[in-house]
Amino acid sequence: MKPKDTIFYKVVRPLVVFFIKVFFHPKVKGLENIPNTGRVLLAGNHTKWLDPVMLVGVQKRQIHFLAKEELFHGITKFIAKGMGCIPVNRKIHDHNALQGAIDYLNNDLCIGIFPEGTINRTNKTIMDFKIGAVKSCYDTNTMLVPFVITGKYKIFGKSITVEFLKPIKIGNDLTKENEKFMKLVSDKIKENKHER
Repeated sequence: MKPKDTIFYKVVRPLVVFFIKVFFHPKVKGLENIPNTGRVLLAGNHTKWLDPVMLVGVQKRQIHFLAKEELFHGITKFIAKGMGCIPVNRKIHDHNALQGAIDYLNNDLCIGIFPEGTINRTNKTIMDFKIGAVKSCYDTNTMLVPFVITGKYKIFGKSITVEFLKPIKIGNDLTKENEKFMKLVSDKIKENKHER
């Protein structure tokens, strides 16, 4: 079946927008870097489980997130499928997930990836990025729009900043491109934290 945006997402998003605006009042930069139509891949750092909710709430396009396979079982199955997520088996190098992302991009949709693969609970600015984001972009001639989420999720704290950086064209040296992408995100996180 052809990948497409979902009705459930369109219904739920206004509630997410309301939730985000009322409880977190995020500062958002660089929305102009996300094209209104056509294929695009958003990728950046992962600090809390609320990160994908924040991304849904601060920009208009449906983001088809790559999400851990465990969310596609039990009570979260309906939500994961309804939100148009793509399952990832984190225990293996999941070629099916990568192909899923490529299929969505080839249908001019918006994909969301956290290249660290999981929430960063270390003392490092970011953990090593897996190569899936840059490979998906290269294989489908898709622009990669990096994002950076900084600050803490404090209720009514107004401390979260979400910044979308300028789109990147990925070259054929994927290891080098991944390292450049990772450094760009890391440097921007440090810069934003310093500004605070």
